[in-house]
Amino acid sequence: MKTADISVVLTGAQLLLSMFETRRAARNGSGSATAPQELERIEQQIGKLEALDGQSDEIRHEIDELRVRVEALRRDMSHREAWIKTELARHPQRPYFLDYVEKIFTDFSEIHGDRRYADDPAMICGMARFHGEEVLVLGTQKGRDMKQKVHRNFGLPNPEGYRKALRAMKVAEKFSRPIFTFVDVTGANPGLGAEERGQAEAIALNLREMARLQVPIITTITGEGGSGGALAIAVSDRVLMMENAIYSVISPEGCASIMWRDSSKKELAAEALRITASDLKELGCVDAIIAEPEGGAHADPDGAAKLLSTALERHFAEIKSLPVKELVASRYDKFRKMAQFFTEQ
Repeated sequence: MKTADISVVLTGAQLLLSMFETRRAARNGSGSATAPQELERIEQQIGKLEALDGQSDEIRHEIDELRVRVEALRRDMSHREAWIKTELARHPQRPYFLDYVEKIFTDFSEIHGDRRYADDPAMICGMARFHGEEVLVLGTQKGRDMKQKVHRNFGLPNPEGYRKALRAMKVAEKFSRPIFTFVDVTGANPGLGAEERGQAEAIALNLREMARLQVPIITTITGEGGSGGALAIAVSDRVLMMENAIYSVISPEGCASIMWRDSSKKELAAEALRITASDLKELGCVDAIIAEPEGGAHADPDGAAKLLSTALERHFAEIKSLPVKELVASRYDKFRKMAQFFTEQ
């Protein structure tokens, strides 16, 4: 290729990289959900440039400079990956529980009420079929528009929601129906009414009872998995996590406010909390990571549902034939071993 043509291609790569850097600077370095894909495309273009013949020393030097800039951006973005995942987990168009129910399960029949106080729209339970097998599905549900958000209490279950979930799980146990739970909740409800109606007791009771339910349980963290609000329906034989979901004891903003008295340090808190799927798989808190379509589940909800369905089918096949005593003992052992660590003398 002629030197003039190589220069044109080089100028194009420089322009793309400059535009990328400008956008990051405008966002105060936070980048965007598609930033890794954008940077990868720039790297591919640089790779093609390096493979071209007829390069002058000056052009090779400029290509090396582009590589240095890209590596610097890569290092910077690696520190912000946890926050990028957080933004993806909270994306307003990300599929919610009912979206997955519609695409993965059939014959869904909702169960209402906790038989004590009220029905909680933020927690949805119901019988359904998964590849022809009768199961119970339950999960937290957020709203899309303001009317739905208010109706669903912004996806924050009240105590009656956890009690409804436990009632439904007990029914499933009675009829030997496996349980699939889906988690997408910011955290436990901070409202006064929730505390007055025994939220802590409701969550604790769910933890105890789920640990000894005599049926297979599979949990999927599809978006945010926050605090006890998530764990109350996540004591399972398999805990799966979507690639761009998060799972933590507290939100990054809450952690930053406590640790540094400054919620703007949320990106630093997100990294320190180790809330991403890869971090939690390494720590042994989740059993498997479910891949998402390029750009995130919101970019291709049907593709995301298909990938999730395949993973659920595989893990369900692994545990459904296990003897009940072995299943329950393994579940109990699994959660007892979490967060253990050893030091060498």
